[in-house]
Amino acid sequence: MPTQSITALTVDHVASSTGPCRLGHHVRVSPYVVAEEGYCLAVRALDHKEVYNQLEGADGVFRTVEKGQMLVGALGERQALKGYSGRVPRQVSPGDVLHVQNMGGILGRVAREHPDLGPALRVEVLGAVLMGEPPRHARIQDMAIEPVETLAASAPLVMVSGTAMNTGKTFAAAALVAGLSGRGLRVAAAKLTGAALQRDVRAMVAAGAIASASFIEAGAVATTGRDMLPVAKGIIAHLNRADPDVLVLELGDGVIGPYGVDQILQDMELQRLTATHVLAATDLAGAWACDQLFRTRYRAEIGVVVGPATDTEVGQRYIQTSLGIPAVNARSEPAALAALVAEDVAEHRAWAESPGAMPVSFNGPRRLLSSASS
Repeated sequence: MPTQSITALTVDHVASSTGPCRLGHHVRVSPYVVAEEGYCLAVRALDHKEVYNQLEGADGVFRTVEKGQMLVGALGERQALKGYSGRVPRQVSPGDVLHVQNMGGILGRVAREHPDLGPALRVEVLGAVLMGEPPRHARIQDMAIEPVETLAASAPLVMVSGTAMNTGKTFAAAALVAGLSGRGLRVAAAKLTGAALQRDVRAMVAAGAIASASFIEAGAVATTGRDMLPVAKGIIAHLNRADPDVLVLELGDGVIGPYGVDQILQDMELQRLTATHVLAATDLAGAWACDQLFRTRYRAEIGVVVGPATDTEVGQRYIQTSLGIPAVNARSEPAALAALVAEDVAEHRAWAESPGAMPVSFNGPRRLLSSASS
């Protein structure tokens, strides 16, 4: 790479989507841009926005982006039901206009504005960020957790998924980390799917997780359009090195969607390692639909329903009497949620350590579905 083409910049923001590269505010920039996911770019903000105008820094702090400020983000796509969606253009050069797609600083081209958020923040490409000696393009995949094809063993897994975005998954996952830790368990935590944003993982660390990771550390800016199983299993294998008693794993987005949740839930190897599944539901229709989906597609049961559908006695009563699933509100009943999940974890561990154990689906032997139940 010609050294005369490299320039030095001091940027105002370093987005969390670039986290694995551990970049500072003083960066070197090249005009030679690789238009692929994970490559880090320096850009300049072209707009002033009143809403959706904050960026999560690599240090976890959210700051407002002002017009004219320079920032570093990572190229990637986002396919959100609530928020902006966009892709990486085939070619990117200095002077091109891209968009900031989310608060994690994912850079790409957004096709349309959002009815509530307005147009996405436009940014001018300044160049590709370099790192190391000799200088090379900074991309998050170069520091990634290694993928794993097969996973023979693990501490019991607690899967936390939702009927959609913003259903309370992270709150429930953090409550579980705190509650299980309070019961004397060593809890590791991760976010396996979604679009780059470290806020959720940081919440689980703040709740007491002894180790944490996310798909960003595994080299994915977003988990759409890829084989998620090696990524997820690589993260789980990585966390098991901390010798946890249980892993709390949040699956970003909804069970149905483009981010790879369905792929993870279908995998028989992960099913065998899962002690229970926590579903965050916004409404009763979503809870009912996911109950049907788990029974018919994943051949497993939901261990407990949390989220807004459990905010009232009406919702809890329907879930428990009509669906036959425990319903616990993570905000008002965190201890009850932790106790229920701890029971499933203990039963799964006992089952896994018993002689001649047979593979099972979610929630161990107590809630295993027979072929007749579907």
